[in-house]
Amino acid sequence: MASHPGPLTHWPWQKLGNFKYGLLLPWVAQSAHNVAKSWNAEGQQMVDHTNLSIIPLLFLRLLHAQLWITVSRIATASGGHTITRKPLDFEQVDRECNWDDQILLTTLIFYTMNAFFPWASHLPWWNTKGVVLLALIHMGPVEFIYYWFHRALHHHLLYSRYHSHHHASVVTQPITSVIHPFAEELAYFVLFSIPLITIAVTGTGSVTAMAGYLMFIDFMNYLGHCNFEVVPNWLFDVFPLLKYLMYTPSFHSLHHTQFRTNYCLFMPLYDFIYGTVDKSSKKLYQSCIVGIEEAPDVVHLTHMTNLESIYHLRMGSASLSSKPYSPKWYMWLLWPLTLASFLVTWLCGSIFIVEKNRMKKLVVETWAVPRFSFQYKRPSQRVVINGFIEKAVLDAEKAGAKMITFGLLNQGDELNNYGKLYIQNNPQLKIKIVDGTSLAAAVVLNSIPKGTKQALLMGSFSKMSCVLAHALCSKGVQLMVHREEYKLLKAALPEELQQHLELSHSYHCKVVLVGDGLRDEVQRMALKDSKFIPFSQFPPKAIRRDCTYYYTPALMAPKAYENQHSCENWLPRRAMSAWRAAGVIHALEGWEADDHEDVTMELEKIWLAAIKHGFQPMQHP
Repeated sequence: MASHPGPLTHWPWQKLGNFKYGLLLPWVAQSAHNVAKSWNAEGQQMVDHTNLSIIPLLFLRLLHAQLWITVSRIATASGGHTITRKPLDFEQVDRECNWDDQILLTTLIFYTMNAFFPWASHLPWWNTKGVVLLALIHMGPVEFIYYWFHRALHHHLLYSRYHSHHHASVVTQPITSVIHPFAEELAYFVLFSIPLITIAVTGTGSVTAMAGYLMFIDFMNYLGHCNFEVVPNWLFDVFPLLKYLMYTPSFHSLHHTQFRTNYCLFMPLYDFIYGTVDKSSKKLYQSCIVGIEEAPDVVHLTHMTNLESIYHLRMGSASLSSKPYSPKWYMWLLWPLTLASFLVTWLCGSIFIVEKNRMKKLVVETWAVPRFSFQYKRPSQRVVINGFIEKAVLDAEKAGAKMITFGLLNQGDELNNYGKLYIQNNPQLKIKIVDGTSLAAAVVLNSIPKGTKQALLMGSFSKMSCVLAHALCSKGVQLMVHREEYKLLKAALPEELQQHLELSHSYHCKVVLVGDGLRDEVQRMALKDSKFIPFSQFPPKAIRRDCTYYYTPALMAPKAYENQHSCENWLPRRAMSAWRAAGVIHALEGWEADDHEDVTMELEKIWLAAIKHGFQPMQHP
């Protein structure tokens, strides 16, 4: 919001949320009714193609915006041609979550004009004269008026009331381009409607010109705010005058960092004429087009969970990825795109960068294996997945990373023996594999209520359950275990600790440590007010309303951990899974020991290291 909001700042449908699209239903119904009654007396159908094209254009513009979001976030995660190397945050994501408002506004106005103005209906598909006239009007009056209107918006009276809302985003992303107060967006619509109304009134309008002009405006807007340089240098070498007719992302980025230069819409011509071109424009463009490659210090390797999780990745939906994952009923509408995404990742996918963060002097990257959770559970996929993971380890070492951590199902006894497989296959491997068991166990231990004398451990036998059993029994906690895990845990514990391990057939314990493989019927037998504390990578399915379910092992990231603006799976904002945080802590401490070793690091040591570097315990429900 602007620093001193003026009249008509808020959008009229702001409180409706996603139900704002319900405003289109009467118009869509009217459009369907018009089609039904469009048959004339001779049996010919007189369809208004202008009217019918409005909704497809809306979907096309939404898809266009999403493609730019995805491409921009992939490019800035790679980092080579990034322009402004400052972090994004959740505050900016929330401020820009209404980026589709201007698309909805345009759609509603188009329907209104189509209904009440004869010259705005029954347009032909193409008219060459109209396209030429539209281009000339845009290059002349529209660009000229916008330049001076933009300069006026930077006057303190208008800037504080309206335009400061847009400039709150110093680090831009494509959708930043359309984040404005309602009144300011209305002014832009009036300006951009000048060429459209002109060609319609003069009888040279067409559906293609209307749709093409809106797509052109969107494209250039998103280009200017994408925060990575993409316009090739050779283009200006071949067409020297192009620098007056088309801006570049780096050119407009200076307007967001310097504020008083580079005011143009899309054509720098008027900035050159009136002397407002930033002196560093050319230098910044040249440095960004060459690019700077940053070597990661730590790499975290994750993967997608279910098919819908692809939208919750950082390069997916900006809004969905900024919130903890939860199923949404409307996602089934996207099943064709979901299926296509799955087929692409399955047939053509390779390891890709999801996110880049910084903490102090460390560069931390998150990479993803192009596979979903259900594929990890298929023995036929094991060789392929191990190939992906091993390649990621080798690529991370080649890139200069010192540590690599494995998230979710990328590690385990059956898959790769917690990373030992890759060390055996590559004896000269220098990068350290940190499986994160020590920190995850420390997080679980510090989540158990103080004074607990008895705990129930449930779930499949694993390295994590062994570490927890050893730590709890060392503290004198009576650990109750069921028959399936009792023999395995007893064999793994020293004799002096086995007395604290108890074979139990009951569920009379309110502290329940939950691993993988927890069955629903077992949960139902737990006591009322039980605390389910997971030590697995995945959370248990919560079926008891009278019990408390803790988060999977995780820590709140310190303020020094930058560029965190998406949630890690089901975890809340700024939370990091313990397995992911472990690599960062190892790198900060400069520890050389591999955490994949059977002898796990002292839990107290790594817990204190985490707290020292600003990580904080989670506030559980």
